[in-house]
Amino acid sequence: MQTIDLATTPLRDVNAALQAQASRTNQTEWVIENPKGAHAIAVGLDAPIEVTVKGSTGYYCAGMNKQATVKVTGSAGPGVAENMMSGTVVIEGDASQYAGATGHGGLLVIKGNASSRCGISMKGIDIVVFGNIGHMSAFMAQSGNLVVLGDAGDALGDSLYEARLFVRGTVKSLGSDCIEKEMRPEHVEILRDLLERAGADAKPEEFKRYGSARKLYNFHVDHAGAY
Repeated sequence: MQTIDLATTPLRDVNAALQAQASRTNQTEWVIENPKGAHAIAVGLDAPIEVTVKGSTGYYCAGMNKQATVKVTGSAGPGVAENMMSGTVVIEGDASQYAGATGHGGLLVIKGNASSRCGISMKGIDIVVFGNIGHMSAFMAQSGNLVVLGDAGDALGDSLYEARLFVRGTVKSLGSDCIEKEMRPEHVEILRDLLERAGADAKPEEFKRYGSARKLYNFHVDHAGAY
């Protein structure tokens, strides 16, 4: 295990070392100490390594992640796991705005609450939030799954495409073109797998599913007021 102290090692050097790891590296476990809310920690990784950040981070932690597993023992600032491609990112605390934004793949687990715009424009990422999420979450979400064990704020799934949203708690309001949908057996199995992978203690049957009404795919002048 390789331990790096951000109190003595510049962040640029830390990220360069992590980004230099190849798919067959022998140095697979890394620990970053004293992050002190630094921005862009462990970004652009592309190797099957495990990185544990001991503390809280600032903006864009674990952005553009591929293959790696990144764990943050504290909370994360805005844009955690933005544009994630694969791998796993786990936040033990809370996450700020637009967590998992534009993510194409991989699994983001937030064990606390997530702020507004969680999963905005998600494109295949799976996000599991143990707590609550803020307003405008999954805005223009295109594909992937957003699972919320707590409550959701205003305008959930506004302008949603084909992403699946699962919420166990209450939804303050649904966004434009987002509706509640039937929870079919295949959705129960998808959700069961996601909960198991995230280590979440919940039953799929406790959730409701939300998705696109598919009325905003094309513009109709007679319905201009809905846009």
